[in-house]
Amino acid sequence: MSWTLASFVILALALTAGFAWYERSRPSSRTVAIVAALAALATLGRIAFAPLPSVKPTTDIVLIAGFVLGGPPGFAVGAVAAIASNIFFGQGPWTPWQMLAWGMVGLLGAGLRRRRARPLPRIVMALICGAAGFAYGLVLNFYAFVTFTGQHTLAQFLVIEGSAFSFDLAHAIGNFVFYLAFGPALVRALQRFRLRMDVAWGPVTAAPLVVIALLAAAAAGLPADRAQASTAGPEKPALAYLARAQNPDGGFGLSPGQPSSQLASAWVVIALAAAGANPAELRRDGHDPVTWIRTHLDQLQGPGDLERTIVALAAAHAPLGTLVARLERDQRRDGSVGEQSNLTAFAILAWRAADARGVPAAAAWLARQQDGDGGFSFAVRGDPGDVDDSAAAIEALTAAGAAPTVVVRARAFVLASENGDGGFPLDPGGASNAQSTAWAVQALCATGSPVRRPLAYLRARLTRSGAVAYADGETFTPVWVTAEALAAFARAPLPLGADGTASAR
Repeated sequence: MSWTLASFVILALALTAGFAWYERSRPSSRTVAIVAALAALATLGRIAFAPLPSVKPTTDIVLIAGFVLGGPPGFAVGAVAAIASNIFFGQGPWTPWQMLAWGMVGLLGAGLRRRRARPLPRIVMALICGAAGFAYGLVLNFYAFVTFTGQHTLAQFLVIEGSAFSFDLAHAIGNFVFYLAFGPALVRALQRFRLRMDVAWGPVTAAPLVVIALLAAAAAGLPADRAQASTAGPEKPALAYLARAQNPDGGFGLSPGQPSSQLASAWVVIALAAAGANPAELRRDGHDPVTWIRTHLDQLQGPGDLERTIVALAAAHAPLGTLVARLERDQRRDGSVGEQSNLTAFAILAWRAADARGVPAAAAWLARQQDGDGGFSFAVRGDPGDVDDSAAAIEALTAAGAAPTVVVRARAFVLASENGDGGFPLDPGGASNAQSTAWAVQALCATGSPVRRPLAYLRARLTRSGAVAYADGETFTPVWVTAEALAAFARAPLPLGADGTASAR
C-alpha cells in the first residue's frame, strides 16, 4: 500500500470516528444550531481575511467552540467550517486534511477545559491559539508530504516544514492577535449559551445551570412562619397540580408525563418546603421525590446540579452526603463558582442552607459583579443585567449578610423593570412572564418590599388545572414554572377578598 493510499484510509477513519462521536453525543437542537452558527462564523472569518495569506480567525473560533461546548461540537465546528469555506476557496484532496486539522483544534480546546478547574489567563489562551496555528500547519504539511511524489524521508518532511514556516508563523500570529481582540467575549457568550440557553423550556433534557428556585430562601434561614401555605389562596390548586404531575417513581418531569429528572424534582421539593408542606409525604405508589433525588445522585453533573440538589435536600431535612464537599471543590480562588454570577449566587444559597463555608468569599466576588445600573448579569460585570439574575443575587447577598447598599441598588434595578401589568420580564423592557415574576417576588420579599401587584400577575396566570402559565395567553405550563409560582405565593400570600379577587393592601 502506498503512502498516499494509507494516509487517506487513516484520514477517512479519523473523520468518520469524529462525526460518529458527535452523532452519538445526541446534541440538542440548540447545540446543533450553535454548531452551525459557529461553523458559519468560522467560514466567513476565513473568507473575510482571504487577502492576507494564512491570517484567519477560523482556528480561534474552532478552539473556543471546543473549549466551551466540548469535544464533539468542537470537532464538528472545525470540520464543517473547512468543507464549507472551501466552497469559496475550492475543494480538493486537501479538504479532508483541513477538516481533520480544524477538527483536532476543536478537540484541543475541549482537552484544555477538561483538564483545568480554573480558567486560563487571557494571554495564555492567546498563546495556545497561536500554537494551534502551528499544529494546523503541521497536519497540512504532512498532507503535502504524503502526496509528494519523491522520497518520503524525514529530510524531505523537514524541507516542506521549512518552506511553510513563514505561512504557519503568520497563521499563529494572527491567531494570537484575534484571540486578544475577541476571544474572551466569545468565550463568555458561548458559556451563557451553554449554561442558560441549552436548558429545557419544555420537556427536554436540561443543562445544569438554571437553578430556578429563588424560593431557596426558605432553606436559607428565613423565618418558617413566612412559608406557611394558605388553604384559601392560589397555593392550594398549585399544590394539587404538582401532586397530579408526580410520576409513579416519586420524581417529577419537566412536564407532566415526562421522565423524572433531578432538575424538576428538586424544584418541586423546594417549592413544597417553602409552602410549609413536607416533601417526603408527597407520595405516589409508595415513592416520594426526596428519596428519588437521593437515589439518582449519579445524574448530577456540574456545580449547578449540586447547588440545586443541596438546597432541595436541606429544605427537606435530608442527608447531604458528600454534595457540599463536591461543591466546595468548584469554588475558585477568587471566591466565584465558574466565574458566573448565577452559579455563584446559588452556591451561596446552597452553602447557606447547609451551614457550610464558602459564603463570605463568594458573596464578596458576587458583589463586585454588580453593574453600574445596579443589576446583575448571568455571567460577569459588564454584560447586560436581567431581572432573573439580579433577583438571584439579591436572594444570595441577603442570605450572606452583604452590604445593604449593594442589595438596595439591585432591588432598585428589579423594581424599575416591573411592567404595567405587574409582572416582570427577563430583560428590562420585554414582555412579562411567570418565571421572572416569581424570581422578582422572592427577591422583593427578601428585602421587605411590597409584592401585591406581581402576586396578582401570577394569580392571573393560574389555570383551571392549577398550573401556572408561563406568560399571558400561553398554554405553556411546565412543572417548574408552577413550582416557582407556588414558592412566590407561599413567601407572601396574596390577600383575597370574599369574591376570590385580589384585595387592596
